[in-house]
Amino acid sequence: MIHQTYITDHILLLELDNPPANTLAKAMKIQMMKIMDKVEQNAELRAIIITGRGTKFCSGDDLKEAAYNVKTEHGIIQNLRDFSAVIDRFEALEIPIIAAINGWCIGGGLELALCCDIRVAVPDAKFISAGVNVGLTASAFRLPRLIGIGRAKRLLLTGDTINAKTALEYGLITDVFDSNLLLAEAIKIAKTIAQKAPLAIKATKNIANQSLDLDYEKGLKFQQEQLENLSKTQDHKMALEAFLEKRKPIFEGK
Repeated sequence: MIHQTYITDHILLLELDNPPANTLAKAMKIQMMKIMDKVEQNAELRAIIITGRGTKFCSGDDLKEAAYNVKTEHGIIQNLRDFSAVIDRFEALEIPIIAAINGWCIGGGLELALCCDIRVAVPDAKFISAGVNVGLTASAFRLPRLIGIGRAKRLLLTGDTINAKTALEYGLITDVFDSNLLLAEAIKIAKTIAQKAPLAIKATKNIANQSLDLDYEKGLKFQQEQLENLSKTQDHKMALEAFLEKRKPIFEGK
């Protein structure tokens, strides 16, 4: 199951709990979709943290279920599409997502982490792009965009394991924290984000997500459009007043 805890009104913690490997089995995928239904309707939410319970972050799809589904072409294709639907929708959420990677991050679990905006991990975290290990492909689109084609191919084509130190060097993660500090540090990052202007955060995430796909002129035009839209918001006007009055702004997302 997926445990849901509101750290504050603005921050939601999701904990994957499906021992022993925290796989996204069918029931987990269904629950994740229902969670996102609620997230998309919650105007107060400003950040999500996702982590795993135990010693694993997520090991991707449930291979036992996949072995059953492969008996029919429809079953295996539908399972793959259901998994992709969850991942794609998670990535498309407007608010920032922080992956607190507490252990093994494998295959579809790595794909889940790649859909997050910020990734932090414990020192003994391990990362595997495991698609080729099971006769499939995974992360071959998202991983190169994050760490570069050369490094990505090294991981994608070998299915080798890398540790947190290498993941940090590659830019796959941004920080390494001791296991007893991981969640607290992720919450600290989420609280920092939650204190900023929500509309500006959403616009900034949107621009950054499209930055590798738009050509230079279109990218600058899109950024300018977002900038001008934000200049008309109450939050921007209030922030200017707070600056002049030497006080901290309190943003309302308006």
